[in-house]
Amino acid sequence: MELLQREAALRALHETMRKCRRCIEEGFDVTPRAIFSGKASARVMLIGQAPGKVETFGTGQPFSGPAGKRLMKWLAEAGWTEEEFRRDAYITAVMKCFPGSARNGRGDRAPSRRELALCRPFLSMELLLVNPEVVIPVGRLAINYFLGPKILLKDAIGKSFRVDGRTVVPLPHPSGASAWTNAAENQEKIKRALSILRDLKRDLSLER
Repeated sequence: MELLQREAALRALHETMRKCRRCIEEGFDVTPRAIFSGKASARVMLIGQAPGKVETFGTGQPFSGPAGKRLMKWLAEAGWTEEEFRRDAYITAVMKCFPGSARNGRGDRAPSRRELALCRPFLSMELLLVNPEVVIPVGRLAINYFLGPKILLKDAIGKSFRVDGRTVVPLPHPSGASAWTNAAENQEKIKRALSILRDLKRDLSLER
């Protein structure tokens, strides 16, 4: 499919995602506002778990809350300014709408299997239409989407994987509610992942 055709199909998909009410119709207490950004020409796709409060009730821009600020600091270590990354990358999530806060008050609620099943076709179409060379899944939910449910963070972070012809470089969720990123050994894994992304960014730039 030519780029112009993919761009047109992606715009239509975006409109469908914005209008989606599948979870609401099945009784899930979500806030229906799909959050994403980017073009079909993007060579890098970053995929989170779901938009948060700031994105949903404020900016409408993916990863623009506190976790997003931390993520952008990580990506700066890999060589991207925030402006550059938002301009060049496609940013989306496994679940498109805010699932609500967790009952314990720490972070956001993890989407149920049914909610993920309802949303899965959207991500499948985004991957098909954008066809990125590099995928950055952020957080356990997105990592599991590509590497399977049994992989542990300690075995995923700091490495790259080939999945369906794409290079997948996982990152942990940058939420302050996560204690995983505080351990020194895990911080070293994050640094290795960012080093891998730095090399990939350089290679993509050289190919232009």
